[in-house]
Amino acid sequence: MTRLFLTTATAALVIAAPAFAADDELTVFDYAGFEDPAFHGKYIEMHGAPPAFTFFGEEDEALQKLVSGFKADVSHICAGSVPKWEAAGILEPWDISRITEYANLNKDLTGQDIASTDTVYFIPTDYGSTAIAYNTDQVPATDVDSLQVFTNPEYAGRVTIPDNVDDAYALAYLATGVTNWSNASDAQFKEASDWLRKVHPNLRTYWTDPAELSQLLASGEVLISWAWNETLPTMVEEEFPIGFQREAAEGSSLWLCGYVKLKDGEGSEDKAYDFINSLLDAGASGPLLDAGYGHSNAVAMADFGEEALVASGLGSIDAPVLAQLPMPLELREKQAEEFEKIKAGF
Repeated sequence: MTRLFLTTATAALVIAAPAFAADDELTVFDYAGFEDPAFHGKYIEMHGAPPAFTFFGEEDEALQKLVSGFKADVSHICAGSVPKWEAAGILEPWDISRITEYANLNKDLTGQDIASTDTVYFIPTDYGSTAIAYNTDQVPATDVDSLQVFTNPEYAGRVTIPDNVDDAYALAYLATGVTNWSNASDAQFKEASDWLRKVHPNLRTYWTDPAELSQLLASGEVLISWAWNETLPTMVEEEFPIGFQREAAEGSSLWLCGYVKLKDGEGSEDKAYDFINSLLDAGASGPLLDAGYGHSNAVAMADFGEEALVASGLGSIDAPVLAQLPMPLELREKQAEEFEKIKAGF
């Protein structure tokens, strides 16, 4: 899964940030916007300069570049890509004993299975929620108490879900009673796929980016969406009557991104750990939250108060959560193939 939404706040920070000479002993392969010095201030304090950053547009492009021989030391990817990158043979595991904040990370994001293994390829750093965004003037709150609202014929042509296989299947698994997709059975996969087929005729469209979704909601074309948390503060700022239901009976989802350590990197391994520790430091929580991202350091995030987290669509909830953790590559490829069929009406 590719996540990229550079908010106005993030852009302003990047533009206003002081210039530093890059530390050429560490190369970070990343999305544009994450070079913001506020996200890794401790690293700069330690070494007097940020790492060298090289950017990519989306994760398959990044993988192909790395497989072709491009050298970097760490890379920012989202959880769904991890098995594919691991299968490509370009990753080496992190030593979690060298990651100072590991015990403080949100367990919904690390997963107990991952936390209990010595082979940890992915360290979550930033995340967001995906839930039901809806027009509170036209949709009664009781109608979004269940994810089955997406199959409700009363809203035919007025609902949308992302054109993103991970988000779509997170919704479908939750709607069919699955909260951990990492071990989904063939029967659960089929039930989730069949549910998405029921949703398909009800959809106005599959939205592709948050700006498009905001326009669909603002125009009234769409009343209900499966949406990222960014939509909530964006629409509130536009004084739109937006609701963000994360406590539907079946629950909501968390997507997450983080960093992997690349095999055969030519930089300093010690500095790779300094970089990840800087990203996980409590000092990074505020800048990430200002940019629209949750921080995987749960202890640090708790200091911001529930009101601030709720306003960003990241508050605590009393409902099931499906964390979009890495899944077996075979299952993800099956989902991607099936999702294309569903979108085509088959």
